[in-house]
Amino acid sequence: MPRRRQVTARQERLGIELRKLRETAGLKAREAATLVGSDSAQMSQMESGTAGVSEERVRSLAANYSCADGELIDALIAMATDRTRGWWEEYRGLLPTSFLDLSELEHHATYRWDVDFLHVPGLLQTKDYARAVFSHRVPALPPRDLELRAEHRMKRHRIIEGAQPTPYEAVVHEGALRIRVGDRPAARAQLTRILELSEADHVTVRVIPFDLDGFIDAGSAMVYTGGAMPKLDTVVRDAPHGSAFVDSEAQLSSFRTLFRRVKGVSLDPERSRDFIHRLTKEL
Repeated sequence: MPRRRQVTARQERLGIELRKLRETAGLKAREAATLVGSDSAQMSQMESGTAGVSEERVRSLAANYSCADGELIDALIAMATDRTRGWWEEYRGLLPTSFLDLSELEHHATYRWDVDFLHVPGLLQTKDYARAVFSHRVPALPPRDLELRAEHRMKRHRIIEGAQPTPYEAVVHEGALRIRVGDRPAARAQLTRILELSEADHVTVRVIPFDLDGFIDAGSAMVYTGGAMPKLDTVVRDAPHGSAFVDSEAQLSSFRTLFRRVKGVSLDPERSRDFIHRLTKEL
């Protein structure tokens, strides 16, 4: 297969998983290439995501790596053979690649968890709120870029508002709800929007209040997306120049624990709705 000019995070993740299988088998890239009639260069391209991988090649690699995990093999084949060109492709060349990678990740997610302390999570934001967040960038974005980012963020909402919505849980600190990134009317509209979305059966919003004693997990903000199986989950965290995608099993396990911990100390959904309703009336 020809080399790709651009590699998406999903394609890169497939390559990472194939490399993990090879390393678990104790094989060097050169040795693995010999087993499947390839060469080191082609193996490197497959494991970096710069070259596509056929279903037959995935099965051959798995067999030579003594991988008997049928569920994992099927999931990797689905990643390798997926030809989806989603709505986010219309923004390619207009927005940073990390924006598109996140959209693709969300599209394939089996569930989504958010934890945030300073901002309302993106999937819950109004357009005015999103525009205000993006407008605080230094240096300032040109008006067209600002509008494109806000528009793209609104289109991402389809995963929780579409015909087949993704199960979604958000744990939001009171600080994020009280900070006004825009004016008072925009803040009120944002809280009202959260209340509206939380009425859906597949959406759960929980609040961590300021007056919680002994809370030390304020550094655990995250976007957690469920994969076809736990091994293929992904955590997305903010980085200085975009987003960082976390996929190691040890770190995924840690983030699952962190989510359970912050969820455990938050208000239950009904009390959280009452809490947000009170904040709305204060505005």
